[in-house]
Amino acid sequence: MTEIGMSLGSNTGDRFATLCHAKKCILNLKKTHLLAQSKIYETEAVGVNPEHKDLDFLNAVLIVNASIKAEDWLTALHQIEYDLGRRRGKDWYAPRPIDIDILYFGNQCIDDGGLIVPHPQWMERRFVVKPLVDARPELVLPGTDRSVKEVLDALPIREKVVLWKETW
Repeated sequence: MTEIGMSLGSNTGDRFATLCHAKKCILNLKKTHLLAQSKIYETEAVGVNPEHKDLDFLNAVLIVNASIKAEDWLTALHQIEYDLGRRRGKDWYAPRPIDIDILYFGNQCIDDGGLIVPHPQWMERRFVVKPLVDARPELVLPGTDRSVKEVLDALPIREKVVLWKETW
């Protein structure tokens, strides 16, 4: 079994219902067990085109245990995204009903084509680090010598990350 941390985000449609549905789909994957989850935060869209700046995200983190290879996990997550209405296009930051990123996959460092783990920008994104602190504050990811709580404490406040819902 491998501990896997994922960031989930939604900024179109019924954002909360989509996050809940994505969580259910993830937990329905074979040999997958929930270990922890964050609160849900409303966050401003980062890196988007100006016409999408007002489409705030709901963001959360799920931590699971699963018995699967990283590449197969990525494929399963992409299928869940597709099933929930995500269509990938040229605009990497386009609005989307669901976005699921693998933050970490056990203690592995992976750089294999479409999968880079730990996620290359996790330490720069308050909308990822804050929910990760809810679930695993003392976790030290490969490639760093600081806990996620220490990373959060050192992050400048550049974007809005506001508690939206305690439980889900």
